[in-house]
Amino acid sequence: MICTKCKQELVQSTNYCPNCGKKLATESRKRRQKSRGNGTGCAYYDRAHRYWVAQVIDGYRPLPPFDPANPENRKQRVPIKKTKSGFKRREDALAYCQTLKNGPQKPSLAPTLAVYWETYKKGAYEALSASKQQAYRTAWKKLDTISGTRIDQLTVSDLQAVVAEKCNSYYTTRDVRTLLISLFRIAAAEGYANKDLPTFINLPQLQETEQTPFSETEQKALWKQYEKPDLRAAVPLLMIYTGMMPGEAMKLRADQIDIEGRRIHGAGMKTKVRKNSDIVLADDIVPMVQDLIDHAQPSGYIWKRDEKEWYANYHAVLADAGCRDLPPYSCRHTTATALAVTQNIAPQTVKKVMRWSTARMLDRYAHPDQDDALKAVNTLKKASE
Repeated sequence: MICTKCKQELVQSTNYCPNCGKKLATESRKRRQKSRGNGTGCAYYDRAHRYWVAQVIDGYRPLPPFDPANPENRKQRVPIKKTKSGFKRREDALAYCQTLKNGPQKPSLAPTLAVYWETYKKGAYEALSASKQQAYRTAWKKLDTISGTRIDQLTVSDLQAVVAEKCNSYYTTRDVRTLLISLFRIAAAEGYANKDLPTFINLPQLQETEQTPFSETEQKALWKQYEKPDLRAAVPLLMIYTGMMPGEAMKLRADQIDIEGRRIHGAGMKTKVRKNSDIVLADDIVPMVQDLIDHAQPSGYIWKRDEKEWYANYHAVLADAGCRDLPPYSCRHTTATALAVTQNIAPQTVKKVMRWSTARMLDRYAHPDQDDALKAVNTLKKASE
């Protein structure tokens, strides 16, 4: 046995060197001093924060310049460290090293579609508008037959069968597919599903019928009905002369109307542009709007907060005035057609009145007929010498 300090050979085993007094490690103590194997990780104490940290080496990255043919480059590598802090004991930090190296263990079974719906509701869903949230809640109800199925077991055929059975329109099918895409993306991030699976759902062809605007004769008939007097006629007239949507008119309050400024504030719905834009009041309808304010409900709303009654009054007054039974959205189409076609207002101004984000919406809302086209070409005069 040799002393580790003075390097003198010792004749007999002893705990201390007789020459320098160095305490020597015994054989039993040497056997207890076992180091952790390579790659198993380590633990160290963070004195600043007073907790133990688990650490493992997860590969190496070279320092530039890197030449794989040069063996010396092995010395120019930097370890990639993975750490987990917050342990009160060293033993707990060392025990976590294996988990840190291999990653968290996944459950043996993939979660169901319902699990990812709950995850989605706590994330991106909260940033959606109220109307879009309602659309996705409706879409989720369509998926009730597969909501308890493991997401890794769903096939394109399963998804297509659900939408074929439960969805009867293009927009409902589109909402279901969009919702499924979001849920499958979450599952794909956890390694349980193919995120592109719902994109193979076939959407039905969009059957979008063109809205018909009210004719000038029908508008005159509505004014006559209002002057009888019949305040119900103010419902379609207000939407025709302002371009309001049915939901905006239905929820209109007296305190939102500024008669002097010829504006309606804060009544816009759905899009950001409509919410942030005022509705402009034409001078000719100001007396009618004042009449509506005078007959407003005690709650401050112009009409009763009963959707069925509101629609019933709308259709009833059209019948009493002798007009076609056109849907409420025809009023908004009438506004765009009157401004763009009849009055020949510039598209950017029509965009401002209608509160569109782009003037391209004019292609959808303005409805010129053959006579309008003939009037347009007749403005082109013969070139004179």
